[in-house]
Amino acid sequence: MNTRSGALVADTGRRNEAAILNAAIQAFGTQGFNGASMRDVARGADTSLSNLYNYFPSKSKLLAAALRHANAELRGRILAAVELAGDDAPSRLREAVRAHVGFVVDHRTATLVATNELRYLDPEDRAALVEDRDATQATFEQIVAQGSADGTFRTPYAGDAARAILSTVAAIATWYRPDGPLGRGQLAEQYARFALALLEAPLAR
Repeated sequence: MNTRSGALVADTGRRNEAAILNAAIQAFGTQGFNGASMRDVARGADTSLSNLYNYFPSKSKLLAAALRHANAELRGRILAAVELAGDDAPSRLREAVRAHVGFVVDHRTATLVATNELRYLDPEDRAALVEDRDATQATFEQIVAQGSADGTFRTPYAGDAARAILSTVAAIATWYRPDGPLGRGQLAEQYARFALALLEAPLAR
């Protein structure tokens, strides 16, 4: 997938599905899960309501699919960034945070939906999504563990650090505006430094 700005879902291999998922993110982001209707989503995707139901049998299933795509995109970006980073924990953490910030900047609405609307999923879908999120968090936990083991990260609170970093970055979606004073690169670097400071790591490259 690996989209940057604009639509979250570039293509799924099924005609109309990407348009439906992107329209769902917009509808849930602007109106909330309860406020948005399947008709709103169909209208946003420029398709019929009956065609929408051919893809997704319920609004909850549609939300689950949209959030799965969002998490897959986020996780893919983070893993790719870590793979290209150096072997040391600070470099890996810096690039992971930058990748996460980039996703939030590119897909602010999807980030807000993932934060605010998760409770409306069916129990089975919610459990699956939480498992996917845990896998993303585990990438950060592994980096923190590496830095803690070699003494690079000196925080006594390593066990809670990954969750704190992820929560802080996700919160960018609540206030970020593309026309604001902070550019994409500046914001990513700022939050990478925040994360390293939280871990009591040296900031120099």
